[in-house]
Amino acid sequence: MAIDIGKLEEFLGRFVADLGATVAAGNVVIGHRLGLYQALAAGPADSGELAARTGTSARYVAEWLCGQAAGGYVQYDPATGLFSLTEEQAFALANPGGGVYVPGAFVLALGALKAEQRIAEAFRTGTGMGWHEHDDDVFLGCEQFFRPGYVANLVPSWIPALDGVHDKLASGARAADIGCGLGASTILLAGAYPNSVFTGSDEIARKRAAEAGVAGRVSFEVAAADAFSGTGYDLAATFDCLHDMGDPLAAARHIRQALAPDGTWLIVEPYATGTIAGNLTPVGRIYYNGSTLLCLPNAMSQAGGYTLGAQAGEPAIRQLAADAGFTRFRRAAETQFNLVYEARP
Repeated sequence: MAIDIGKLEEFLGRFVADLGATVAAGNVVIGHRLGLYQALAAGPADSGELAARTGTSARYVAEWLCGQAAGGYVQYDPATGLFSLTEEQAFALANPGGGVYVPGAFVLALGALKAEQRIAEAFRTGTGMGWHEHDDDVFLGCEQFFRPGYVANLVPSWIPALDGVHDKLASGARAADIGCGLGASTILLAGAYPNSVFTGSDEIARKRAAEAGVAGRVSFEVAAADAFSGTGYDLAATFDCLHDMGDPLAAARHIRQALAPDGTWLIVEPYATGTIAGNLTPVGRIYYNGSTLLCLPNAMSQAGGYTLGAQAGEPAIRQLAADAGFTRFRRAAETQFNLVYEARP
């Protein structure tokens, strides 16, 4: 076997970057949990000052800061010995309520990796592993990472991109949020549209709804996507969850019959093209690998045998909607991480 040294060195360079990112992930989560990023966003500091701000050990903080600077997550000024965050780094690392919150993704990833042995066994057996069987950080990280994107896009752009839905919600409508997780999307919608009533189906999220002041118009039930209660909904939504279902077609058919005749199904799915080659990108890498650990095993754990995966793409979603009886389908909006579809009866 002839080894091309140049190509080997190129591959090893990729390996070094990936290994560095892998071990850095835990340190990002530590920064998230201890408030290190938020404290550094308050102003430049050395390790002693940042430790004083956060009530932590200066020696640990020194090592953490150097690792963060090496990875480009914080800035270091050799002239002053101070570390700092740029405006962009602070926005992404120290602002959980902003448009993107990077640490949440690492909480999710590290939580998912705790199931590595279970997933490896599933490879051998062809069985699955449900979302409910994962570490709690999977659920918390999922909300922490995806909620900022919903804050930035759901009410400002996704809802207005749907035909007539904003007006319906503004005047008073009934909406179902299927697979709502901890209720972030449901609560955001309820906060924006005080005349409408919302039902979420998945994890119990009543406490968060109460904290947001929308408990009187939001209810939650634990129900499968093909068995949630109610009919005559003006809007039904599935946020980043259709591809996790063992029988998404059954869920789509149930949504179809639960909608009012002029209702709308809002489908938010991971960004993907319709081909494998088109998905071999940095974002596609995240989604394919996340799907292997989370989405596909969950679908495999359920009856139905219809596993979309997180990179299904528009053609597959369009076909599923048609098979479920929807006659109108279009891409309504998109971001770097999501595609937003509108399906109508």
